[in-house]
Amino acid sequence: MTAHAAPPQPRLANRRDAFWMPFTPMRGFQSEPMLFESAQGMHYVTPEGRRILDGMAGLWCVNAGHGQPRIVEAIREAAGRLDFVSSFKMSHPAAEAYAQRLCEFAPEGIDHVFFVNSGSEAVDTALKIARAYHHARGQAGRTKLIGRHKSYHGVGFGGLSVAGIGRHKAAFGPLLADVAHLPLPYDRASMAFSRGQPEGGASASEALETLLQIHDPSTVAAVIVEPVTGSGGVYPPPKGYLERLRAICDKHGILLIFDEVITGFGRLGTPFAAQAYGVKPDLMSCAKGMTNGAVPMGGVLVASHVYEAFMAGPPEAVELFHGYTYSAHPLACAAGLATLDIFAEQDLLGRLRGVLPLWQDRAHRLKGAPHVADIRTAGLLCAIDLSPRPGAEGARGGACARLCYEADLLIRNAGDTLVLSPPLVIAPDEIETIFATIEAALSRID
Repeated sequence: MTAHAAPPQPRLANRRDAFWMPFTPMRGFQSEPMLFESAQGMHYVTPEGRRILDGMAGLWCVNAGHGQPRIVEAIREAAGRLDFVSSFKMSHPAAEAYAQRLCEFAPEGIDHVFFVNSGSEAVDTALKIARAYHHARGQAGRTKLIGRHKSYHGVGFGGLSVAGIGRHKAAFGPLLADVAHLPLPYDRASMAFSRGQPEGGASASEALETLLQIHDPSTVAAVIVEPVTGSGGVYPPPKGYLERLRAICDKHGILLIFDEVITGFGRLGTPFAAQAYGVKPDLMSCAKGMTNGAVPMGGVLVASHVYEAFMAGPPEAVELFHGYTYSAHPLACAAGLATLDIFAEQDLLGRLRGVLPLWQDRAHRLKGAPHVADIRTAGLLCAIDLSPRPGAEGARGGACARLCYEADLLIRNAGDTLVLSPPLVIAPDEIETIFATIEAALSRID
């Protein structure tokens, strides 16, 4: 009996609520959807054909600009050659090649990388490595973790525990125990309208010594900070702050973790913030710009002394019982290698350093514009704090972002803070467009 194929079913219209979106007011999105159909260079394109200047590099990640042909072709070729291989007791040449290239891109002495699939996974992995490092060295009592106010470290239970944005935690407790938090090293009275690093880092860093007087330092595994606070509002480190954190951690045998998910891959004009600020951590989490946003990927960059602490046992033993199905995925490694090729061949960092003074100067020309209370710049990052509307906190930030989008510019607002992080390939006229559009929007809101 011959089987007959079922007749094709009519295609249903997309049901927007089938996709439960992250960090999105679903009902508001359904009434006013923001959809993009394609992207190229510095722009997104809507289904209606509007070109939207991308002031956020997607989500802090498309550093080399959208649609880089070399990355597209690398992914296509990899998919046709090796669609998948596990990293559990096996691997593939591109994983080894990308790990080597990535370590060469990182600060000297960072000689190993553990691949994951996102920034959230990278942070949780770094925290686990930190605890396991002390366990391997016979100090299993070192389990406490120290984060910082306003920090964002992804959405895993570990990263959420050490993060410092309360509204992200409210519905998910209890989180990890034995976690403490440093204050944000920022005082608006003395640091407002900062261009790069403000003064005052020495006194701000002493908060760690104070905290360690409360929490026995011999019980602390790691301190984790974003070198520049990103999603929490672009707060650069005060001068001397990171250096002092490094010294305090060394004094007490505590690992220092830099969360470089946002600051990595050129955002400050150097490969990582660690190089920009001249401070080397023990572990670095990275993601976003690793593949230019083209394929999900993350990693933990590991200093040699941390890695070697795991290598003291018998050679047949598994040193770290941790990992993910898609660690070092072939397509992600291909995209990562192509991304590093673009950085080298197009001199992205050199080009960026040429426009950073213009970026900083144009941003700070908004001082005195309606509602502007503070402006902070660090590399190709910028935050603009707006004075809240009485009784309606966040309304001005949201209104400004909407007006910018109507004027074909995509920016983000976190409450009344406007956040900017465009692709590193930005040109001077695009810098002017971004800030002129924001200035015009500010003049239209009450």
